[in-house]
Amino acid sequence: MSNFLVLQSDFGLDDGAVAAMRGVAYTVNPGLEISDLTHGIEPYNIFEGSYRLLQTVQYWPKGTVFVSVVDPGVGSERRSIVAKLRTGQYIVTPDNGTLTHVDHFLGIEEVRVINEIKNRLPHSEESHTFHGRDVYVYNAAKIATDEDYFYQLEELIAKENLEFIELDEPYIDDEGAVRGMIDILDIRFGSLWTNIPSSLLREAGIKPNDTVEIIIRKDGVKQYHNQILFGTSFADVPRGEVIGYVNSLINFGVAINQNNFSKVYGIGTGRAWTIEVRKK
Repeated sequence: MSNFLVLQSDFGLDDGAVAAMRGVAYTVNPGLEISDLTHGIEPYNIFEGSYRLLQTVQYWPKGTVFVSVVDPGVGSERRSIVAKLRTGQYIVTPDNGTLTHVDHFLGIEEVRVINEIKNRLPHSEESHTFHGRDVYVYNAAKIATDEDYFYQLEELIAKENLEFIELDEPYIDDEGAVRGMIDILDIRFGSLWTNIPSSLLREAGIKPNDTVEIIIRKDGVKQYHNQILFGTSFADVPRGEVIGYVNSLINFGVAINQNNFSKVYGIGTGRAWTIEVRKK
């Protein structure tokens, strides 16, 4: 095992929740190497939690254990699970859709259910609202210490019985335009990250240094319409100008060089926000 443990949540860092999780993990094994993916997930935003896992998981070694706690159903009948990915990493999380992106793009090999009564931090039985500390990071630290612990979790669950979020697939329409959705933001810089892979742009005949027309809609209503350069870096346009590019996940993105596209134009993310890209 790698002994790497990576934490993600919507807790923020304004109180002691994350520190408590770290403390539990170190109590299980003081030799663990613990890192944070992010604790800035928008509260209750399962889609964002799912996407950030995809953004990160594949770049960590096999055996790395991730804890993802975006859990609006904490204390309900939703299951607590551990998934082993085909790429060799583990994710400990509620069964609420958080595994959607990693399953779709990386693949899940096996899933086991955590018994929330039996497999939890000792003496935490009366706590029902902090499973991130009492259940998830405790079990994650056990797995990061000894992979055999994963196989000691007795209940297997078929992947088909997990909760997943519906994902919209990008496509090329009859007029040759590439259509997709705005998945998420490159948060600090306000750039739009879409679900359109660069391979689909190539299939539509769009290549670097082409001018492309983009139309962004919310619930079908046009919010932004422009012709922009499809470049290879932000510096391909002057400061303050809009550019299309391929982001770090090899998908189409839209940005303003040294400004915040989302704030300037009031553009959001999610299934309501669609984008159309066509070569001019």
